[in-house]
Amino acid sequence: MNASDRTPADLLRSALAADPARPLVTYYDDATGERVELSVATFANWVAKTANLLQDGLSAEPGERVALLLPAHWQTAVWLLACASTGVVADLDGDPAAADHVVAGPDRLDEGRACSGSRLALSLAPLGRRFLPGPPDGYDDYAVEVPGQGDRFVPYVPVDPEAPALAVPGAGAELSGAELVARAREDAVRLGLKDGSRLLSGLAWDSWEGVSAGLYAPLAAGGSVVLCRHLDRLAPDALAQRLESERVTDRAGAA
Repeated sequence: MNASDRTPADLLRSALAADPARPLVTYYDDATGERVELSVATFANWVAKTANLLQDGLSAEPGERVALLLPAHWQTAVWLLACASTGVVADLDGDPAAADHVVAGPDRLDEGRACSGSRLALSLAPLGRRFLPGPPDGYDDYAVEVPGQGDRFVPYVPVDPEAPALAVPGAGAELSGAELVARAREDAVRLGLKDGSRLLSGLAWDSWEGVSAGLYAPLAAGGSVVLCRHLDRLAPDALAQRLESERVTDRAGAA
């Protein structure tokens, strides 16, 4: 990646410039059998649309806080980079009552209603499907709101690399964009990642270690991630087949 990158959004722009067609996030849910693969270009498009939804649809401003009540998932990764693109603080597993906005998965909707600001619900269903027959009470449906957003994103105010960007359980203080990028680069070295590496991670996103392995470290290294939820349900022979078919070069967590 470019040595001048100072925010997660910078890392994504560098990845897009280097090779937009290569896979960036391959997601498996071993409870449902779902598999989704997103190239750098497709992932960046989701990020741009979500950032536009944040900036224009939710009127989110730099420094505001979004509580992300979401598991390790490809759409969570999109939200993390969208927040970084707008200067909004992404608060993984954060307190919705203290947040300006909340984004909740289907099993945390009641908890998210403590947020007095805007609320978006994600079904986390395959292919990002909407809620049926309609959005949950008190929420707008992300799958309904995001498709109409623009494919190109430009922040109204340049993102400050030294401003808070991420709060994650177990990380200590909130990380600025610059601190996050520095940590991700350190983790990439520790994990042995390099340009073209393909890391399989079964770690939950309830710690810095999990979210770094599942997104930031591969992105910082110029690699990609095979992100697996409910990996403990996968039989050993099926795991061995996945490692081969996905051309995995490195592993993290219970893999």
